[in-house]
Amino acid sequence: MGDVTAVVFVIDDDPSMRAAIEDLVGSIALGVRPFASPQEFLASKRPDAPGCLVLDVRLPGMSGLTFQTELAKVGVDLPVIFITGHGDIRMSVRAMKAGAVEFLTKPFHDQDLLDAIHAAIEQFIPAGVAGILLTVVLFRFAPQSLWMLPGLWQIVFSLGIFASCRSLPRPMFAAGIWYLAAGLASIAFASEAHAFSPWTMAVPFGIGQFFMAGVLYRSIGERDVEG
Repeated sequence: MGDVTAVVFVIDDDPSMRAAIEDLVGSIALGVRPFASPQEFLASKRPDAPGCLVLDVRLPGMSGLTFQTELAKVGVDLPVIFITGHGDIRMSVRAMKAGAVEFLTKPFHDQDLLDAIHAAIEQFIPAGVAGILLTVVLFRFAPQSLWMLPGLWQIVFSLGIFASCRSLPRPMFAAGIWYLAAGLASIAFASEAHAFSPWTMAVPFGIGQFFMAGVLYRSIGERDVEG
């Protein structure tokens, strides 16, 4: 993995708001990448690091709520924190139902945004750290057991999904079940040959990512129909 410092991506068309959030996030030693539009964000190269997205609801050309649909289409799986100066209860409910971590109305308290950022970033960190440590231990002390690594990583990833279900759409629980079942199956089928195969990671992981994108896309579509 490259840069392991968590990164907060900020999309807001107000330069003063972007600058304020950038200063706030920088004060707690997290990386921050500000963008003026969703298009600018999609065109950027994002670091391979944990992170979250602070997203304004009202943006020129595309609302933040609509942008969630685009994120699902392109497979960008970042926890979203919505901010808006024109929010209401109905909009907040729709955003949270679609999987948003938090919905903050401007002006918000700095600590409220920091708490939401920490909650968004930390939801997958325990599973990620466990997976990294597991990989290091196997390479260093039990290289003969590396054939188990793809299955173990999928099991760890499933635990991360289960731990984050409160901030994800309900059908995402099925994705956790898929990764758990795929991980156990990978270990079971690979146990005969004891041979490491990247395909036992790539194929189930790709199917799981496709399923997760579909769940996000459908949940957002249902939200738009209800709205």
